Amino acid sequence: MEPKIIEIAQRIKGLREMSEISPDELAVAVGISADEYLEYENGEKDFTFTFLYLCAEKLGVDIVELLTGENPRLSTFSITREGSGLPIKRREGFQYFHLAATFKDKLFEPFMVKAPYKEEFDRQPIALSRHEGQEFDYVLKGSLRMTVDGHEFLLNEGDSVTYDSSKGHGMNAAGGGDCVFLAIILKKQ
Repeated sequence: MEPKIIEIAQRIKGLREMSEISPDELAVAVGISADEYLEYENGEKDFTFTFLYLCAEKLGVDIVELLTGENPRLSTFSITREGSGLPIKRREGFQYFHLAATFKDKLFEPFMVKAPYKEEFDRQPIALSRHEGQEFDYVLKGSLRMTVDGHEFLLNEGDSVTYDSSKGHGMNAAGGGDCVFLAIILKKQ
């Protein structure tokens, strides 16, 4: 079941206050205005993945703690069975499934991502996001139209890309069908 927006907002606010970080400071860390940040913190706006990732980074917690209130505990290994990743719906139609939600002190964040095909996306610029670190995306099914730092390209089944995720990047399913890809986000050390 998807975590509720208001619960996540309350966790972010609580962690921010415990860390003695001002709303302005956290807004700067996630790259938005203080007013927009407060909309998120008050549960008035649905979260983007990038917002959650950057908040977790600034607050010094695992993204899973923001989503569920649980702190990952496993340190030797963690198994995620097919269809049981922690679901995150944080972009129109996109479904993210965290594949290591119970593993603590991760050096990376692994996700199975299902991107729906929408014809109107073919005619629009790709929405961009940025976060520190690097990312690796591997297409398992379908095609993915991507932009990284102003370079647009198409990935098909079996193709992969590795990039500096602090550069503007984004993706949409392409080729008339949905796309499923593995995304591994490497945290900045």
